[in-house]
Amino acid sequence: MKLVRTVAEVEASLLPAWQDGRAIGLVATMGAFHAGHRALMQAARAADEVVVVSLFVNPAQFGPTEDLVRYPRDEASDAEMAAAAGVDILFVPSVDEMYPPGFDTWIDPGQLGTELEGAVRPGHFRGVATVCARLFGMVRPQRAYFGRKDAQQVAVIKQVVRDLALPLAIAVCATVRDPDGLALSSRNAYLSADERRVALALPRALEAGLSAHRAGEDPEAALRAHLAAEPRLVVDYVATRDFDGPTLAAAIRVGGKRLIDNVQLD
Repeated sequence: MKLVRTVAEVEASLLPAWQDGRAIGLVATMGAFHAGHRALMQAARAADEVVVVSLFVNPAQFGPTEDLVRYPRDEASDAEMAAAAGVDILFVPSVDEMYPPGFDTWIDPGQLGTELEGAVRPGHFRGVATVCARLFGMVRPQRAYFGRKDAQQVAVIKQVVRDLALPLAIAVCATVRDPDGLALSSRNAYLSADERRVALALPRALEAGLSAHRAGEDPEAALRAHLAAEPRLVVDYVATRDFDGPTLAAAIRVGGKRLIDNVQLD
């Protein structure tokens, strides 16, 4: 695996693949890799001839009171996992490399970027959309891989690709969960053992919502009722949206830590 830190190095590394027409798969990440990231890398490895993983904690998608400074970082461990997953190129740019002096072009994903996560985190999806478009231009992948746990993010990225006619496909991989049902997230490391037990109310409540939907009942009401049974959490939102099909989504706070999750209403 080759580790590169500049756009020039990415271009030099990918030039033979571009010239030969080899399929390139991109996994865009903020690092702190876990089994969910590994699943994305493995999906790319199975489908594409060249696999590129980006590792960049994007300041543009963090609000002024969010956890940019303390966001988990472990480049050495991440590089080890990427190499084991068969990644060809690990791209670890600096902030100045991604947003050089004079950078002032931003992608606004419109209404989709202002609701749910966008309402709680104003400007978040502007940062997501812009950094992804930058990475797509640098790497020129045929496919980019994202996890379904961030269903609204996936919807935003798909909209950007569609509206800007970008020449790639967005591949969406299933949410990866720990055996107890909690969706994997780099921020799970913030949870104490007791907070994690409280957080388990979220996936269980989503399952209750899915069961209610299958029984012809109101999934949002079932989800809210199950969350209300755990007084130690705070609900940010509960909603049903069309994110690659009807999706029941929720966000909660446990001891000041924020978690999101969703389930497709099949």
